[in-house]
Amino acid sequence: MNFIRVTDMTVQDIKRIFTVADSLRTGGAITSLSGRTAVMFFPESSIRTRITFEKGLHCMGITPILFPSSALDKREDIADVTGYIENWADLLIIRHPSIEKIESISKCSQIPVINAMTSQNHPCEILSDIYSIRDRKADFDKLVYTFVGENSNILHSWIEASEILGFRLNHVSLPENEADDAGKNYSFFTDISDVISETDVLLTDPLTEKYRNEEYYSKYQITLKILQKGKNDLLFNPCPPFYRGEEVSNDAIGSACFVGYSFKKNLLYVQQAIMAYVSEIGRGQLL
Repeated sequence: MNFIRVTDMTVQDIKRIFTVADSLRTGGAITSLSGRTAVMFFPESSIRTRITFEKGLHCMGITPILFPSSALDKREDIADVTGYIENWADLLIIRHPSIEKIESISKCSQIPVINAMTSQNHPCEILSDIYSIRDRKADFDKLVYTFVGENSNILHSWIEASEILGFRLNHVSLPENEADDAGKNYSFFTDISDVISETDVLLTDPLTEKYRNEEYYSKYQITLKILQKGKNDLLFNPCPPFYRGEEVSNDAIGSACFVGYSFKKNLLYVQQAIMAYVSEIGRGQLL
């Protein structure tokens, strides 16, 4: 089984992954994959995703072998690269700008392939966020989520998650950033005032250079003043790396709404659970 998009999973798949993550978080261990090897392709800039994948592999007794993402951009046909890797690896974990590249690998690979991030989406990150939100709010699939920002890879994964889990997803930005064919659970707005009062989870993503200007910040930067217009139990979950003074203000990060660094602690457990699940060891009886 491969995991390239959130939509590769069913609701039942996600529940099983969360059950495994629950067990890991309370001291359980996955031993069924011990002695195996995972080949990882990651850029040097990756911090949180690489740390949690690599530590997760070590915790499961799996040997990680790391390459830069650029190693996949050589002239050699990707089917040939994959064919040789299969001789020595049991799992492929790839962070690469091109989702098409990862999809091409998954189509010819005989071993599971996990998308650790592309320019199109970030499925493991979003599943981990949903898992952490579930800790705070048991009805996580019935909440209203609002994403403020560009039409980005993080937005795309939240759209994918809304398709599978059925929650409402508001998107607030300039008209040019509205997502096409985003499904029935997606709604677009140009003013956050229209949706902040109904929002349960507020989401952001770093801005590209085009939008790093005071005109954009004045309309869409998340500030403490905006958070105070929301619900008393509003969760503010900016996607790291976030940049104070750009998509978020310093006082917003310092607010009680900000879920904090510990929110991402579950990335380790969820990614371990994903790795075990796609490897099809026990399917729900992985521990």
